[in-house]
Amino acid sequence: MANNVKLLLVDDNPMVLGMLQQALASLAEVVAATDAADALLKAVDDPPDLLVADYRMPGMDGRQLIEKLKTRPATANFSAVLMASKSDIDERLSPQDAADDYLQKPFFLKDATRRIKRTIDRIALEKMAKTAPSDGVVRGNLSQMNVIDLMQSLEMGRKSCRLTLTNAGEKCDVFFAEGQVKHATYGSLVGDEAVFKVLRWTGGNFQLDFEGKTDKETTQLNTQGLLMEGLRLLDESQREGGESSESSNVAAAAGAGGATGAASGSGRREEEEDVLLDS
Repeated sequence: MANNVKLLLVDDNPMVLGMLQQALASLAEVVAATDAADALLKAVDDPPDLLVADYRMPGMDGRQLIEKLKTRPATANFSAVLMASKSDIDERLSPQDAADDYLQKPFFLKDATRRIKRTIDRIALEKMAKTAPSDGVVRGNLSQMNVIDLMQSLEMGRKSCRLTLTNAGEKCDVFFAEGQVKHATYGSLVGDEAVFKVLRWTGGNFQLDFEGKTDKETTQLNTQGLLMEGLRLLDESQREGGESSESSNVAAAAGAGGATGAASGSGRREEEEDVLLDS
Protein backbone atom coordinates (compact mmCIF):
# COMPACT_ATOMS: atom_id res chain seq x y z
CA MET A 1 0.00 0.00 0.00
CA ALA A 2 1.49 3.35 -1.06
CA ASN A 3 2.05 6.09 1.50
CA ASN A 4 0.69 9.57 0.83
CA VAL A 5 4.26 10.67 0.10
CA LYS A 6 4.83 12.52 -3.18
CA LEU A 7 8.04 11.36 -4.82
CA LEU A 8 9.63 13.06 -7.84
CA LEU A 9 12.02 10.68 -9.63
CA VAL A 10 14.53 12.16 -12.10
CA ASP A 11 16.95 10.32 -14.40
CA ASP A 12 17.91 10.87 -18.03
CA ASN A 13 18.42 7.11 -18.52
CA PRO A 14 15.00 5.73 -19.59
CA MET A 15 15.76 2.19 -18.38
CA VAL A 16 16.87 3.29 -14.89
CA LEU A 17 13.94 5.71 -14.66
CA GLY A 18 11.39 3.09 -15.71
CA MET A 19 12.64 0.33 -13.42
CA LEU A 20 12.89 2.61 -10.37
CA GLN A 21 9.44 4.04 -11.07
CA GLN A 22 7.94 0.56 -11.22
CA ALA A 23 9.73 -0.56 -8.05
CA LEU A 24 8.67 2.52 -6.04
CA ALA A 25 5.09 2.80 -7.32
CA SER A 26 3.69 0.69 -4.46
CA LEU A 27 5.50 2.79 -1.83
CA ALA A 28 4.66 6.39 -2.78
CA GLU A 29 2.90 8.62 -5.31
CA VAL A 30 5.62 8.65 -7.97
CA VAL A 31 6.01 11.25 -10.73
CA ALA A 32 8.87 10.70 -13.20
CA ALA A 33 10.92 13.30 -15.07
CA THR A 34 13.49 12.70 -17.80
CA ASP A 35 15.78 15.61 -16.93
CA ALA A 36 16.22 18.42 -14.41
CA ALA A 37 14.34 21.01 -16.46
CA ASP A 38 11.33 18.69 -16.74
CA ALA A 39 11.58 17.97 -13.00
CA LEU A 40 11.67 21.67 -12.13
CA LEU A 41 8.42 22.29 -13.99
CA LYS A 42 6.72 19.29 -12.39
CA ALA A 43 7.90 20.30 -8.91
CA VAL A 44 6.53 23.81 -9.32
CA ASP A 45 3.19 22.36 -10.47
CA ASP A 46 3.03 19.83 -7.60
CA PRO A 47 5.78 20.18 -4.91
CA PRO A 48 7.23 16.79 -3.90
CA ASP A 49 7.92 15.48 -0.41
CA LEU A 50 10.93 13.55 -1.72
CA LEU A 51 13.21 14.10 -4.71
CA VAL A 52 15.26 11.15 -5.99
CA ALA A 53 17.56 12.39 -8.75
CA ASP A 54 20.59 11.35 -10.75
CA TYR A 55 23.58 13.60 -10.07
CA ARG A 56 25.04 13.62 -13.59
CA MET A 57 22.47 14.81 -16.15
CA PRO A 58 22.84 16.99 -19.25
CA GLY A 59 22.29 20.67 -18.57
CA MET A 60 21.32 21.10 -14.94
CA ASP A 61 22.70 18.35 -12.68
CA GLY A 62 20.97 16.83 -9.66
CA ARG A 63 22.67 19.04 -7.11
CA GLN A 64 21.78 22.20 -9.06
CA LEU A 65 18.16 21.00 -9.27
CA ILE A 66 18.04 20.60 -5.49
CA GLU A 67 19.54 24.06 -4.98
CA LYS A 68 17.04 25.68 -7.36
CA LEU A 69 14.07 24.03 -5.66
CA LYS A 70 15.37 24.96 -2.19
CA THR A 71 15.53 28.66 -3.15
CA ARG A 72 11.81 28.74 -3.99
CA PRO A 73 9.58 28.98 -0.90
CA ALA A 74 6.81 26.96 -2.56
CA THR A 75 9.12 24.02 -3.31
CA ALA A 76 11.73 24.28 -0.54
CA ASN A 77 10.31 21.75 1.90
CA PHE A 78 11.42 18.35 0.64
CA SER A 79 13.96 15.60 1.29
CA ALA A 80 16.43 14.57 -1.40
CA VAL A 81 18.37 11.48 -2.43
CA LEU A 82 21.09 11.79 -5.07
CA MET A 83 22.22 8.86 -7.22
CA ALA A 84 25.93 9.22 -8.01
CA SER A 85 29.12 7.29 -8.63
CA LYS A 86 31.56 6.62 -5.79
CA SER A 87 34.07 9.08 -7.23
CA ASP A 88 31.44 11.83 -7.49
CA ILE A 89 30.29 11.20 -3.91
CA ASP A 90 33.89 11.22 -2.63
CA GLU A 91 35.26 14.09 -4.72
CA ARG A 92 32.41 16.38 -5.79
CA LEU A 93 29.67 15.94 -3.22
CA SER A 94 29.88 16.54 0.51
CA PRO A 95 27.76 16.47 3.69
CA GLN A 96 27.23 20.19 3.16
CA ASP A 97 25.22 19.50 0.01
CA ALA A 98 21.45 19.63 0.20
CA ALA A 99 20.90 15.87 -0.27
CA ASP A 100 19.76 13.81 2.72
CA ASP A 101 21.19 10.57 1.37
CA TYR A 102 23.26 9.19 -1.52
CA LEU A 103 22.80 6.05 -3.62
CA GLN A 104 26.14 4.88 -4.96
CA LYS A 105 25.98 3.79 -8.60
CA PRO A 106 25.98 1.14 -9.87
CA PHE A 107 23.41 -0.32 -7.48
CA PHE A 108 21.05 -3.28 -7.34
CA LEU A 109 17.41 -2.34 -7.83
CA LYS A 110 16.26 -4.06 -4.63
CA ASP A 111 18.96 -2.37 -2.55
CA ALA A 112 18.03 1.05 -3.96
CA THR A 113 14.33 0.44 -3.32
CA ARG A 114 14.99 -0.55 0.31
CA ARG A 115 17.19 2.49 0.87
CA ILE A 116 14.66 4.90 -0.63
CA LYS A 117 11.84 3.22 1.31
CA ARG A 118 13.55 4.15 4.57
CA THR A 119 13.33 7.82 3.61
CA ILE A 120 9.73 7.42 2.39
CA ASP A 121 8.75 5.84 5.73
CA ARG A 122 10.42 8.65 7.69
CA ILE A 123 8.54 11.28 5.69
CA ALA A 124 5.25 9.36 6.05
CA LEU A 125 5.75 9.21 9.81
CA GLU A 126 6.42 12.94 9.98
CA LYS A 127 3.27 13.65 7.96
CA MET A 128 1.27 11.41 10.30
CA ALA A 129 2.67 13.33 13.30
CA LYS A 130 1.60 16.67 11.80
CA THR A 131 -1.98 15.44 11.46
CA ALA A 132 -2.13 13.78 14.88
CA PRO A 133 -5.24 14.33 17.05
CA SER A 134 -5.28 16.97 19.79
CA ASP A 135 -3.72 14.53 22.27
CA GLY A 136 -0.60 14.44 20.08
CA VAL A 137 -0.59 10.65 19.83
CA VAL A 138 -0.05 9.10 16.38
CA ARG A 139 -1.97 5.86 15.89
CA GLY A 140 -1.65 3.32 13.13
CA ASN A 141 -1.71 -0.32 12.07
CA LEU A 142 1.38 -2.45 11.64
CA SER A 143 0.09 -3.38 8.19
CA GLN A 144 0.78 0.26 7.22
CA MET A 145 4.29 0.31 8.69
CA ASN A 146 5.86 -2.71 10.36
CA VAL A 147 7.95 -2.67 13.54
CA ILE A 148 11.28 -2.58 11.70
CA ASP A 149 10.18 0.31 9.45
CA LEU A 150 8.87 2.23 12.46
CA MET A 151 12.10 1.86 14.42
CA GLN A 152 14.28 2.79 11.44
CA SER A 153 12.11 5.84 10.71
CA LEU A 154 12.34 7.01 14.32
CA GLU A 155 16.10 6.54 14.21
CA MET A 156 16.50 8.45 10.94
CA GLY A 157 14.28 11.27 12.21
CA ARG A 158 16.15 11.35 15.55
CA LYS A 159 12.79 11.23 17.35
CA SER A 160 12.22 11.13 21.10
CA CYS A 161 8.99 9.34 22.01
CA ARG A 162 7.27 6.28 23.45
CA LEU A 163 6.35 3.65 20.88
CA THR A 164 3.56 1.37 22.13
CA LEU A 165 2.94 -1.85 20.20
CA THR A 166 -0.12 -4.04 20.80
CA ASN A 167 -0.98 -7.39 19.24
CA ALA A 168 -3.50 -10.04 20.34
CA GLY A 169 -3.64 -8.76 23.92
CA GLU A 170 0.15 -8.38 24.20
CA LYS A 171 1.81 -4.99 24.72
CA CYS A 172 5.32 -3.60 24.36
CA ASP A 173 6.58 -0.08 25.20
CA VAL A 174 9.78 1.14 23.55
CA PHE A 175 11.25 4.52 24.57
CA PHE A 176 13.42 6.50 22.14
CA ALA A 177 15.74 9.44 22.79
CA GLU A 178 17.10 11.20 19.69
CA GLY A 179 16.32 8.12 17.61
CA GLN A 180 18.03 5.62 19.93
CA VAL A 181 16.17 3.00 21.97
CA LYS A 182 16.87 3.54 25.67
CA HIS A 183 14.28 1.40 27.45
CA ALA A 184 11.78 -1.31 26.48
CA THR A 185 9.32 -3.53 28.32
CA TYR A 186 7.30 -6.53 27.17
CA GLY A 187 5.59 -8.39 30.00
CA SER A 188 8.41 -9.60 32.24
CA LEU A 189 11.04 -8.87 29.57
CA VAL A 190 13.07 -5.66 29.76
CA GLY A 191 15.63 -4.02 27.46
CA ASP A 192 17.07 -5.75 24.40
CA GLU A 193 15.06 -8.97 24.91
CA ALA A 194 11.79 -7.03 24.88
CA VAL A 195 12.69 -5.49 21.51
CA PHE A 196 13.76 -8.82 20.02
CA LYS A 197 10.37 -10.28 20.97
CA VAL A 198 8.27 -7.78 18.99
CA LEU A 199 10.38 -7.79 15.81
CA ARG A 200 8.55 -11.00 14.86
CA TRP A 201 5.13 -9.30 14.93
CA THR A 202 3.42 -9.09 11.56
CA GLY A 203 0.10 -7.70 12.82
CA GLY A 204 -1.27 -5.38 15.47
CA ASN A 205 -1.32 -1.65 16.15
CA PHE A 206 1.08 1.08 17.18
CA GLN A 207 0.93 4.40 19.01
CA LEU A 208 3.56 7.13 19.07
CA ASP A 209 3.47 9.53 22.01
CA PHE A 210 6.05 12.27 21.40
CA GLU A 211 5.59 13.44 25.00
CA GLY A 212 6.38 9.99 26.37
CA LYS A 213 9.70 9.96 28.23
CA THR A 214 11.62 7.84 30.72
CA ASP A 215 14.78 8.10 32.77
CA LYS A 216 15.42 4.36 32.54
CA GLU A 217 18.15 2.94 30.30
CA THR A 218 17.83 -0.83 29.97
CA THR A 219 18.99 -1.52 26.40
CA GLN A 220 22.60 -2.43 25.64
CA LEU A 221 22.58 -1.99 21.85
CA ASN A 222 21.73 1.08 19.78
CA THR A 223 18.67 1.05 17.50
CA GLN A 224 20.44 -0.35 14.44
CA GLY A 225 22.26 -2.89 16.59
CA LEU A 226 18.97 -4.09 18.08
CA LEU A 227 17.48 -4.55 14.62
CA MET A 228 20.51 -6.38 13.28
CA GLU A 229 20.83 -8.71 16.26
CA GLY A 230 17.07 -9.32 16.45
CA LEU A 231 16.90 -10.23 12.77
CA ARG A 232 19.96 -12.47 13.13
CA LEU A 233 18.20 -14.37 15.91
CA LEU A 234 15.05 -14.71 13.81
CA ASP A 235 17.05 -15.91 10.83
CA GLU A 236 18.77 -18.44 13.07
CA SER A 237 15.46 -19.75 14.41
CA GLN A 238 14.16 -20.05 10.84
CA ARG A 239 17.14 -22.17 9.79
CA GLU A 240 16.63 -24.39 12.82
CA GLY A 241 12.99 -24.84 11.76
CA GLY A 242 11.56 -23.64 15.05
CA GLU A 243 9.34 -20.79 13.81
CA SER A 244 9.61 -21.02 10.06
CA SER A 245 6.26 -19.49 9.08
CA GLU A 246 6.42 -16.49 11.39
CA SER A 247 10.12 -15.91 10.82
CA SER A 248 9.61 -15.97 7.04
CA ASN A 249 7.01 -13.21 7.33
CA VAL A 250 9.35 -11.10 9.44
CA ALA A 251 12.26 -11.70 7.08
CA ALA A 252 10.08 -10.48 4.21
CA ALA A 253 9.18 -7.38 6.22
CA ALA A 254 12.85 -6.79 6.97
CA GLY A 255 13.69 -6.97 3.29
CA ALA A 256 11.04 -4.36 2.52
CA GLY A 257 12.20 -2.18 5.38
CA GLY A 258 15.85 -2.19 4.43
CA ALA A 259 17.64 -3.53 7.52
CA THR A 260 21.07 -3.72 5.89
CA GLY A 261 22.97 -6.97 6.06
CA ALA A 262 20.22 -8.99 7.73
CA ALA A 263 18.83 -10.80 4.70
CA SER A 264 17.49 -14.30 5.18
CA GLY A 265 18.52 -17.28 3.10
CA SER A 266 15.53 -16.75 0.81
CA GLY A 267 16.50 -13.07 0.54
CA ARG A 268 19.98 -14.05 -0.63
CA ARG A 269 18.51 -16.28 -3.34
CA GLU A 270 16.31 -13.42 -4.52
CA GLU A 271 19.37 -11.16 -4.70
CA GLU A 272 20.88 -13.41 -7.37
CA GLU A 273 17.96 -12.47 -9.63
CA ASP A 274 18.29 -8.75 -8.89
CA VAL A 275 18.99 -6.09 -11.52
CA LEU A 276 22.18 -4.03 -11.48
CA LEU A 277 21.54 -0.44 -12.61
CA ASP A 278 24.08 2.14 -13.73
CA SER A 279 24.13 5.37 -15.69
